[in-house]
Amino acid sequence: MTGFRGSSIDNFSPITNSIKKFNLRNIWLVDNDKTADSIIGNIQSAAQLKKLTSDLQTLSGNSLFLTIDAEGGEVIRLKEKYGFPKFQSAQYFGELNDLSKTRENANNIATILRECGINMNLAPVVDINVNPNCPIIGLKGRSFSSNPEVVFNNAREFILAHRENNIGTCLKHFPGHGSSLHDSHNGFVDISNQWTEIELFPYKLLIKEGLVDAIMTAHIFNKNLDDKFPATLSKKIITGLLREKLCFNGVIFSDDLMMKAITDHYSFEEAISLALNAGVDIIIQGNNVDFNSELSDKTITAIINLVVQGKLTEQRIDESFKRIFQLKHNLGLF
Repeated sequence: MTGFRGSSIDNFSPITNSIKKFNLRNIWLVDNDKTADSIIGNIQSAAQLKKLTSDLQTLSGNSLFLTIDAEGGEVIRLKEKYGFPKFQSAQYFGELNDLSKTRENANNIATILRECGINMNLAPVVDINVNPNCPIIGLKGRSFSSNPEVVFNNAREFILAHRENNIGTCLKHFPGHGSSLHDSHNGFVDISNQWTEIELFPYKLLIKEGLVDAIMTAHIFNKNLDDKFPATLSKKIITGLLREKLCFNGVIFSDDLMMKAITDHYSFEEAISLALNAGVDIIIQGNNVDFNSELSDKTITAIINLVVQGKLTEQRIDESFKRIFQLKHNLGLF
């Protein structure tokens, strides 16, 4: 899954080539490019976004995951300046703890996503607000609560509202980012001394209820779970803990592999190999920090080379393909 530049596409757009030539079938939509304010993102208005998603799906034969971050609060791509309503943060609704209000808000988000042609929301955040000073979760109001029950109950309503609108959801950030002291966008984050198993609580219950379409990994390091690799690259955490112990067989997204917690410590090919072998189904590459118009070509070539070199099996790819295909089928794609 990758991002791209621009609010429209034509036959000469790099993303068009990625879809037609390399069969890219997963796209992440953003409202800005982190490298320069002057570079146009994918979102300018509801009408423009609807045309863009329609053009992309037509090009792909209606087979794309078109995903977006629409949590509410600070993390929402559908901003007021583009004509969208204001959406409050998860923390706001967690403190209110009125499940009918949480459901109403999530329904409003999901309705707009559906009308704009987006079929997957990279939300809700089910990180528990263990550390309210966590720069990427607590301080941004992205967690519903420090109370695991409140997180579970509100996340449940968020998911159900999206299901009513046929929009997929993705829990994040497994196995928990709410206790961290630092932001994995900026570098290595070790939560070994802060993390506790209570941070798995929302995942356990939501998986048990069959409400989880997808889960996004965190780039956090926890020596108590894996003393060598961060979660996104850890077979012990993704396959051992999430797949086998928690019995999750849905789609697993990596967090953006272009974040510094990964790029500062692993080569491009190494990160892809470790993530896929760990059990990640869809690699996310935001492509809005160091933009590369040939990123899809580079990534797919790297995956093919891993198979040729015997470092990645076709069976591992087939497992992911089946999960992805099933979720897309459930959402009415193809």
